Amino acid sequence: MFNGSLIFFIFIVVLIVIVLSVFFTFVPVMLWISALASGVHVSIITLIAMRLRRVIPSRIVNPLIKARKAGLQLDTNQLESHYLAGGNVDRVVDALVAAQRADIPLGFERAAAIDLAGRDVLEAVQMSVNPKVIETPVIAAMAKDGIEVRAKAKVTVRANIDRLVGGAGEETIIARVGEGIVTTIGSSASHKDVLENPDLISQTVLSKGLDAGTAFEILSIDIADVDVGKNIGAQLQTDQAEADKRIAQAKAEERRAMAVATEQEMKARVQEMHAKVVEAEAEVPLAMAEALRSGKLGVMDYYNLQNIQADTKMRDSFGQNAEGKQKSIGDDKK
Repeated sequence: MFNGSLIFFIFIVVLIVIVLSVFFTFVPVMLWISALASGVHVSIITLIAMRLRRVIPSRIVNPLIKARKAGLQLDTNQLESHYLAGGNVDRVVDALVAAQRADIPLGFERAAAIDLAGRDVLEAVQMSVNPKVIETPVIAAMAKDGIEVRAKAKVTVRANIDRLVGGAGEETIIARVGEGIVTTIGSSASHKDVLENPDLISQTVLSKGLDAGTAFEILSIDIADVDVGKNIGAQLQTDQAEADKRIAQAKAEERRAMAVATEQEMKARVQEMHAKVVEAEAEVPLAMAEALRSGKLGVMDYYNLQNIQADTKMRDSFGQNAEGKQKSIGDDKK
């Protein structure tokens, strides 16, 4: 009897412990007590309902306590709906508190929309209070005198909360400022004008309204550094002269090739004419034989012709010998 009562008592105690463990695990009692102590009235049923909707109660109750302590009138439905939409509830509440302290008009719906758009709403509020400085890379441009000028600018911007949704980001600001710097330097008559008055760049660029359609408001554009680069005009002229030289060389080579081709053609024609002469000389004996057969040329005439040819060859040999002796005498005198 005693053993049975002890076992039953132990079973009851274990069952109570299990029930309490499950209860405290599923129902955030400590969170409810913390909210009640902070003056935020959230019922146990509401916390249980959050669990059933797969919402972590601490992600809603803790930001709600922070908002109520800051004097913001928010409820659990607003925060829970933003959480279910994939937003960062804690960051939105921090942004609302910072905006209230800085006296910046910002409602919960606007802050939630900015957060869901992928922007850091807290950073935007901080940038509205403390403007941010964006430094552009070194931008190179050429003045009208052909000298390259390199400039670097620092752009002071302030976040425009009304245009955070759908407005362009920092990359657009940098691109527009770079375009303005290139245009200003390119319209300068001399690079010396830019070096003497660098504020001319900032004034010209600032007057173009580069922040239109962006999420920022440009407060100032300061030229941090101006340097002289290469003499691009002279380099372009040198490159053009080199290109002209190569074109002239190519044309000269073309003319030389044409001359060589013409020379080769003339040599071929000389060879052709020489072949025709040899061919004509080969026909002479045939013609003489035909003349002898037909009686148009007598035997004595043929012998006379042979004698004339022999006499001509002899005279040619005498002339060649005389020329050789004169050359040898001239060489001895030298």
